[in-house]
Amino acid sequence: MGVSSRARVLAVLGPTNTGKTHLAIERMLGHSTGMIGFPLRLLARENYDRVVALKGARSVALITGEEKIIPPNPAYFVCTVESMPLDRPVDFLAVDEIQLCGDAERGHVFTDRLLHARGLGETMLLGADTIRPLFSTLRYVGPKKVTRLPPRSAVVAFAIADVFALAELIRRQRGGTAIVLGALSPGARNAQVGLFQSGEVDYLVATDAIGMGLNMDLDHVAFARVVKFDGQAPRRLAPSEIAQIAGRAGRHMSDGTFGTTAELESLDPEIVEAVETHRFDPLDRVFWRNPKLDFRSPRQLLASLEARPVMRGLTMAREADDHQTLRALSRHADIASSASNPAMVRLLWEVCQIPDFRKVMSETHARLLAQIYRHLAGGPERLPTDWVADQMGRLDRDDGDIDSLMTRIAHIRTWTYIANRPEWLADSAHWQERARAIEDRLSDALHDRITQRFVDRRSAFLMRRLASTAELLASVSRDGEVKVEGHFVGRLDGFCFVPDSGSSGAERRMLLAAANRVLRGEIAQRARALIQAGDDEFTLAPDGAVQWRGGAVGRLVAGDTLLAPRAEPLPGDFLEGHLRESVRQRLAAFAAAALERDLPALFKSRQAELSPPARGLVFQLTEALGTLPAREVAPLCAGLTGPERKALARLGVRLGTESVYVEPLLKPAAARLKALLWALRSG
Repeated sequence: MGVSSRARVLAVLGPTNTGKTHLAIERMLGHSTGMIGFPLRLLARENYDRVVALKGARSVALITGEEKIIPPNPAYFVCTVESMPLDRPVDFLAVDEIQLCGDAERGHVFTDRLLHARGLGETMLLGADTIRPLFSTLRYVGPKKVTRLPPRSAVVAFAIADVFALAELIRRQRGGTAIVLGALSPGARNAQVGLFQSGEVDYLVATDAIGMGLNMDLDHVAFARVVKFDGQAPRRLAPSEIAQIAGRAGRHMSDGTFGTTAELESLDPEIVEAVETHRFDPLDRVFWRNPKLDFRSPRQLLASLEARPVMRGLTMAREADDHQTLRALSRHADIASSASNPAMVRLLWEVCQIPDFRKVMSETHARLLAQIYRHLAGGPERLPTDWVADQMGRLDRDDGDIDSLMTRIAHIRTWTYIANRPEWLADSAHWQERARAIEDRLSDALHDRITQRFVDRRSAFLMRRLASTAELLASVSRDGEVKVEGHFVGRLDGFCFVPDSGSSGAERRMLLAAANRVLRGEIAQRARALIQAGDDEFTLAPDGAVQWRGGAVGRLVAGDTLLAPRAEPLPGDFLEGHLRESVRQRLAAFAAAALERDLPALFKSRQAELSPPARGLVFQLTEALGTLPAREVAPLCAGLTGPERKALARLGVRLGTESVYVEPLLKPAAARLKALLWALRSG
């Protein structure tokens, strides 16, 4: 059956007659559908009768090897383990006496159920303690650098600034991370958890908010801090608190690990042993606050809240937010004066209990509560509709940074609480819906902001793909754009891979690694295409670069003579061996053809049949790329005969008073090529 990766799997192990079966049936009946498997038919029948007595015969099916009672649409199935219809999805599933996995005859059936039978929402495995070693354990593995943590890890810190700094480091080095903070709205938190659960990112950075109520596919928990501010002062986590957080690691029957980051010292061996063996000091006290409050006046209410316990083992609780708010509001003369009878004092106390989801007891929150009390105390005991609309309207905007959005979410959650007090608001249902809609929009915006800041989707995706042995899908467009698995990673400039200009550091190295996996075959294919290409597919740039398909593939360098430069392929990580040599030969052939095409007069004059004096002049002109000062060759020119002068003229040689030159070489294309050849010689 299809199972959510977030479905809870619970092993309830212990001696016989300790209420395990009773607990399982209670849990099953708390779900809309369920199935439970027993080792014996008689046990199945006995518990079938119990469930029928509670839910009615139409809701319950009995399936054993000998007996089947199946109404048309049963919600619950009570079966023997062998007869469980596992193709039927149910919200809850339980298997009793799971230690029978070790039974030589029937053990394989129980093992199959242990490994594969799951409820969509919850699975419970009941049995003796003897099977405990087969269930997942939590093991300490010491410190690791944040950038070396294995995939499916959570890093835990306690200050928001620390969480954001760690998340930024992981984004740069590993592609991205999800964020879980107590300050997130449920919607934003669930969206971030979904980002991790879906595998879009392999890392999670969180406060101790992950220690309660979140079941995730975590393999490792790393503590970046073991000191937290508890509202009054910094303190070290207790071993039980470390265990509560570390216990998020381990999935179903897979073992989990925990440790610290490299910046934090190793955990004390005694703490490690306590966490691994789950042995902690018993509680020697519990916290207490007086439940018998005196509403005769604000002063007497405060006095009753400050009453001390008289029973041994009870410790007075720390002054709570509502207590502090009551003290602050009681200092306002008008509020103290209006709270003049028990009903008004009780109203004041109810207003003081409106939560501040920012958990900072700010002046802003206290002012809001003072306004709420004044409205309720001074009028028809309803908050003014226009005032409520204005208060909520100020929060209905999704611009701003992460902190701004978290602040607005905290405030709208306060208004959600207020909206659920129908005696305080006209049309309470309307305001509940309005507050919920605003919170949903803000949560979506917050999730987007966090994801934009701390997740590089391209890097995270490619990093996961690179870690696997699966073949990567790549494409290279004709103009050189390289995509791997649909993500743009850079360009091929000739045979050189140029990573995306927006990348740097670890991301750049990752893009190079991705290119290395996919481009060797493409480069070889391009090289073979270049070798077969016609001269018209190449161009020679003014700086000597040889270009093909819009990218530089080689360059001219000085050769033995000006008219014989060498052509070399540009360096490339993926162009090797005989292909590189074949490319070099093709580029050299193009370069030679380009010189003959753009400097034809020089090559024609070198091949012409001339007298020795005329040939000598042509040689010097060739060495000078077609232009000489007249004075340097004056004696030679003076001795030329008429026929020799006519032969040179037919080749375009002009004997001027200042210069001797080859006229066709004055054309722009020839002039540019001559400038390049001179630059190669000098450079």
